[in-house]
Amino acid sequence: MRLKVEPNSALPPYEQLRRQVAQLAGSGELPAGTRLPTVRALAGELGLAANTVARAYRELETSGIVETRGRGGTYVAAGGNHTAQRARELADAYAVQTSRLGLTAEQSLRYVRAALGLIDVQADRHAE
Repeated sequence: MRLKVEPNSALPPYEQLRRQVAQLAGSGELPAGTRLPTVRALAGELGLAANTVARAYRELETSGIVETRGRGGTYVAAGGNHTAQRARELADAYAVQTSRLGLTAEQSLRYVRAALGLIDVQADRHAE
């Protein structure tokens, strides 16, 4: 498993890790049952604090992508490869909510782009 953290990224390191592991699990490159490195091992390999890796693992576990088996380690969950289905569900819910708020599709997408770190929504205010 090749993970990389970009120190100059607008995304915090834990989020970079979370996204990479989620993508690898969703694509099947990390099949269900794959054991992930320990928090300490991955932190050492990437030059990060153990708490940074632990946070990424916690968020992955909360979203059902990985499961922790106590001292047995952290594994890609059986449902970890259902990322696309879950993303569609979340996108549908977001579309309904932003529509209720009266936002146009472009306005809604601008907030998504900002959440992904692709744009600065404050600097992009002129587009409203």
